Order: sequence, then structure tokens, then C-alpha cells
Amino acid sequence: MTSRYPSVDFAKIKTISIKNRKSKVRLKDFARPFDPQKGRFASFINSFPRILAADELREFVAKIVSARWKNKPVLVLLGAHVIKVGLSPLVIDLLKRKVITGVAMNSAAAIHDVEVSLWGKTSEDVAEALRNGSFGMSRETGEFINHALTNAVNKPDVGYGEALGRALLKARAPHRRVSILATCYRLRLPVTVHAAIGTDIVHQQPTMDGAATGEMSFRDFKILAHVVGGLGGGGVVMNWGSAVIMPEVFLKALTVARNLGFKVKGFVTANFDMIQHYRPAMNVVHRPTINGGKGYQFTGHHEVMIPLLAAMIRQHIR
Repeated sequence: MTSRYPSVDFAKIKTISIKNRKSKVRLKDFARPFDPQKGRFASFINSFPRILAADELREFVAKIVSARWKNKPVLVLLGAHVIKVGLSPLVIDLLKRKVITGVAMNSAAAIHDVEVSLWGKTSEDVAEALRNGSFGMSRETGEFINHALTNAVNKPDVGYGEALGRALLKARAPHRRVSILATCYRLRLPVTVHAAIGTDIVHQQPTMDGAATGEMSFRDFKILAHVVGGLGGGGVVMNWGSAVIMPEVFLKALTVARNLGFKVKGFVTANFDMIQHYRPAMNVVHRPTINGGKGYQFTGHHEVMIPLLAAMIRQHIR
């Protein structure tokens, strides 16, 4: 029985030789087994395939190293999760080595930094504490942060991050060596904190001063805009773990810098997170680099990806 529907004749299809076909993947680019008994870390990195994200990560590290040698800013936008999973020592190491030249964080990150610095612990059980209304009511955390802001608000040029960093050093916080805020203050590197009032535990306590919090965060926004103004011609911006606040703040700081005449073009950006969200993809990776530069996206757990990135940088900068 013949079909009532017409079809094509595959016998007439023209094929080509694979020898002449352009192929994006070649055997020379494949991964190689790594023997930790024989190889060094450089050999481990060289064992990665030279394909997709593995090759892009090598390329991005080269951009960071280049920025370091050209004395261009390397700015980290920081979410709280990065501190909660124990990565502060790696950030601090790169700050001391003048690789990272500035940090901008949301206020949740600042809270975790302060708690670790003062008491060596952080991150409560939200679900459990929420049942009886004790979530976020750690008195000492609110008193330290809110008093630091109200004590500094009358100093016109001092911002949120600077006030906390100075307060931690003045208090001789027992674990200040693992504080990003204190380290940046000590090294005279810009550290800014960007609060969205109502999002953080210190906002729900009796010591909260909305005027001081807003003013100090606004000052830090102006400081960040100045940092962003220097990114042109080879600077680097990395977003580590902030899905909304820091990508939004960065985009506004960038337009402020450009509006004021800073030539902010030709820089590179990257978003590191467990999943790729809309705002980091648009506001960090894509939109800022449209007129020159390049954006990267690296997906994975911070507690794996950031140590890998830091170690790759250390290959080139001792």
C-alpha cells in the first residue's frame, strides 16, 4: 500500500567528509587523568579539558592576573553565603596580595563577618528560631552593628563598611584576622555595605536607627561608584553569591560613574553562583560589557569554585 502523504528522498541527500568538517572539539582538548602523587597543582589545572567553562575559567584567571599587573581594580560583590561557608580566609589572602582591591557586600554578609570576628560563629537555625519569634534577635549583634553606625554617622565622610571595620579593630575582636571588614579597613582598601532596610536581623531590634543605616549605606554607594569609575581598560568585577542586591547596586553605580564622565569600558565581569539568576546575568555579566569587555558565568557551589579560583590565581601571584 502506498502512503497518501509525500515525503523526501534521503537517497538524494549530499553528505560531506568529516575530514573537511569544522569541529569544535578535538582530542587534544580532552581532559587527562591527574596523578596527585606525581603532579603539582599546575598539572592538575592543565589536566582540565580545554572546552567550555574549564577553558573560560583559565581565561578569566588570566584577566584577573592582567588586572593585577596593570594596577586596575578587581572588585568583589559579596553575598552572605560566601562567608557562611567559610571562605573569608581566601578573600583576605587575595586582599593582602593586592589581587582583590575592593569589596562591596550586602548587609547580611556584614552581619556574618561581624559575628565570626567577635564570637567565632554565625548562622542561626532560622526555621527553629522563627517558631517562637527569636529569629534574628541576638542582642549583641544588633548592638554592635547599629551602635557602630550611629556613632559614625556624624563623621561626614565615613561609610557603613569603614565604620564596622574600624569598630572591629577598636574592639580588638578576637577573630578579627578572619574579618573582611577589618582587613579592608586595616589595608586601606574600600569596603562598602549596601543595606535594604527590612531584610536583615539588625533592622528588627530596638537599637536600629533607620536614618543612620540609610545614610551610611548611601555614603557607601557613592564610594562604590568611585571604585567602579576606575574599572575601564582592564578592571575586573566578580559577583560571588548575591542574587539581587549587589547586582542591582553595581548596575546603578556603573551608570552613575558613566554619567559623571568616567570612561568605564573594556572591563570583564563574572558571576559565580550555584544557579544562574536573572539579575546577576543581566546586571553583572551582560549589560555592563555590551560596549566592550566580556562577561563570564561559572555555575557551582561557592565552597568548591572559590577555592579553585583562588588557587588558580595563586599559581601566578605569589
